[in-house]
Amino acid sequence: MSSAANSSIHKLVNGVFLRQDDVLAVEEPLEIRLEYSDGNHRVTRPVSVTMRTPGSDEYLALGFLFTEGIIHAKADVLSTTQFDPNAITVHLNAGILPKLAQLERNFYTTSSCGVCGKSSIDAIRQVSTNPPLAPDCTIPAALLHSLPEKLRQGQTIFESTGGLHAAAIFSLQGELLLLQEDVGRHNALDKLMGTALLQNLVPLDQHILLLSGRASFELIQKAAMAGVRIIAAVGAPSSLAVQLASEFEMSLVGFLRSDRLNVYTGKKRLL
Repeated sequence: MSSAANSSIHKLVNGVFLRQDDVLAVEEPLEIRLEYSDGNHRVTRPVSVTMRTPGSDEYLALGFLFTEGIIHAKADVLSTTQFDPNAITVHLNAGILPKLAQLERNFYTTSSCGVCGKSSIDAIRQVSTNPPLAPDCTIPAALLHSLPEKLRQGQTIFESTGGLHAAAIFSLQGELLLLQEDVGRHNALDKLMGTALLQNLVPLDQHILLLSGRASFELIQKAAMAGVRIIAAVGAPSSLAVQLASEFEMSLVGFLRSDRLNVYTGKKRLL
């Protein structure tokens, strides 16, 4: 299934409608299913349905399960199968019991439903199992200014459609390591985290996470699950995102441009 689709449009130019071809980002549902042993036999159950840009579905499914605290490591996963273009099943190894209690939280920790309050932050802290392991890191603040352009150059689908969010992992030296795109900002980050999980890069405590849009509470909690210490966003953070970043002692940067940025938490890591 393609990530982009052609469309015929009428474009108004100087008062005249012109018929042109346009390229749109594809949006399709993906059902994520989980198959595991309950002690007596193997069972399969649906976990989530998300609207996403087709492609990297395995990364999306694994990243979602990991950042929501349902699985904790690459070793939990036996395999994945995708018999249907819009459905994927993640098979867990024998003896791995998924944290299904997290499923209830999965359906309300979104920016659209207004979840807020200290109890939510406490819940995130309880399921985060990947605290930073290496010594703390510092980077020149000026290094961050170059990252949005590197991100933009790597956004192949956005270049043709203009309709996708992106999330990327950079080294502390500013090298682009991983990039994922999707119509949903949380899906882009889940795809990114799934890729990092399969490549044994987690915890991401010696890397920089860059978000192409705003930094919401949900994105910060997903980053916290992977041990991220430095997050930069092209857009604005929300108040609860700043609160959560502070709780996890993250460095959170917003409104990142080539000539300016705002530091909301963790100034100590920026030189």
